[in-house]
Amino acid sequence: MTDTTLRDDESPGNFIREIVEDDLREGRRARIVTRFPPEPNGYLHIGHAKAIWVNFSLAREFGGQCNLRFDDTNPVAEDEEFVHGIERDIRWLGYEWGETKYASDYFEQLYAWAVQLVKDGKAYVDEQGLEQIREGRGSFHRPGVESPYRDRSVEENLAQLERMRAGEIEEGGAVLRAKIDMQSKDLKLRDPLMYRILKAPHHRTGTRWCIYPMYDWAHGQSDAIEGITHSCCSLEFVNHHALYDWFLEAIGVPAPPQQYEFARLNLDYTVLSKRALLELVRGGHVEGWDDPRMPTLAGMRRRGYTPEAIKAFCERTGVSRRPGVVDVGLLEHEVRTDLNARSPRYMGVLDPIRLVIENYPEGHVDWFDCPLNPDDPSFGTRRVPLSHTLFIEREDFEKDPPKKWFRLAPGAEVRLRYAALVTCRDVVEDADGRVVELRCTWDPDSKGGRSPDGRKVKGTIHWVSAAHALDAEVRLFDRLFTTESPMADEATSFLEHLNPASREVKTACKLEPALGALGPGERVQLERLGYFVTDSADHAPGRPVFNRTITLKDTWSKIAAREPR
Repeated sequence: MTDTTLRDDESPGNFIREIVEDDLREGRRARIVTRFPPEPNGYLHIGHAKAIWVNFSLAREFGGQCNLRFDDTNPVAEDEEFVHGIERDIRWLGYEWGETKYASDYFEQLYAWAVQLVKDGKAYVDEQGLEQIREGRGSFHRPGVESPYRDRSVEENLAQLERMRAGEIEEGGAVLRAKIDMQSKDLKLRDPLMYRILKAPHHRTGTRWCIYPMYDWAHGQSDAIEGITHSCCSLEFVNHHALYDWFLEAIGVPAPPQQYEFARLNLDYTVLSKRALLELVRGGHVEGWDDPRMPTLAGMRRRGYTPEAIKAFCERTGVSRRPGVVDVGLLEHEVRTDLNARSPRYMGVLDPIRLVIENYPEGHVDWFDCPLNPDDPSFGTRRVPLSHTLFIEREDFEKDPPKKWFRLAPGAEVRLRYAALVTCRDVVEDADGRVVELRCTWDPDSKGGRSPDGRKVKGTIHWVSAAHALDAEVRLFDRLFTTESPMADEATSFLEHLNPASREVKTACKLEPALGALGPGERVQLERLGYFVTDSADHAPGRPVFNRTITLKDTWSKIAAREPR
């Protein structure tokens, strides 16, 4: 595995940016036009975010244009739901385009060009089955075998092609192939398919067509129609490069677009295969495409990731030709950095234990003006109530504490964040020996959290007033897989590496009352606990639901240790 994580003193490269800059400076191109061409057969993921960033940021930087074009050439797999989802995700990342374009807009032109190639003797209708065609193509070690239909006349080919278009031939009964070189060392040039018969309604063209262009035939020609100058693709398309150029030359496109391939984004502890993501959804291993554990942009948005963090991550990893796997910790670092700067601070208790201040007057409430961000006064303050009974985090108390324990224990004194110093005097347990309540006293002279006589109190814990607490459901998310490369072993299903602790739901959590005013999709930091977002689907007035976006620090080592690397 190649690790492409950058050190803090490294600057990411972008070889495509350098090419664009040279092309414009040397006058080879008057302006830059790029495109992002997804197939609307699924939701975008973090790998697509890299491609979006590459194409849109180049166009934006050099004053050019970036098109959004849906390569909708397979009616069996495509749906308007995915079209709208893709548009929503791109806009969420902060990019806009002009007119939305579709490969299906060009079906007539593509067909006209195909007819011309047939007339030029550069394409023919093959009536072999797909298995015969695949076998005849050969391999790196076995030469190709020409189809028995390869040398039929132009008139016959045109007649059969028209029959294909008219629906007179059944699916699998014929295909249109380019006539290039069956002995080429480049397997892609061994008479590739251009059209196949699919008698299925298209989401835009309905039943007007029953033959559909293959990706390699539609892609480059669509680029040419739109005047694309720099066609930026991920590295797996490098094997298509020669065919991309051959088609453009064969139809005589002036100033054709140039294809450039860059390394796709791969993350450890993550799967980005559409097939694998679909299996996760259909198998019920996640709760949908927008499950906060999914690497889809919809899932990341629902989890609370910001578009700014994702774009910073893309820029941080750079654009190169070298394939590799990026440490997901780099993405998490960018998320933490961004959320730290933008998130107001509040207090919440996820596993509450009751704390009673015995010498605090019952019914009395002290209100404290607490900063929403101690590092940035412009955030302002919020009002936090202190009362006779509080909730603290269960893990902040230890009946028999180890050495160097600075939180609450019998006889120990701690600071309640922003409020006061309290000392634990007694512990109340239930019949099973579980601690249910702590009886404490406070120092009234410590109001505001100060030490009145200068005594040192090392421990500070968060808390929530019981009388004012907001009851909430909190969902804790972690990495979906327990191994760095879930799909590395072909003999083992990636599903065997699912992390059983990737989702934990806590109910009856106690939060500051101010959090009750939040609407769906609002991000906060719960002090000492992490960054959270109100769930975009389930959060509602009177039923607050929060998702943990990420912890304040990387705690993954505790989970990763369960499975050897």
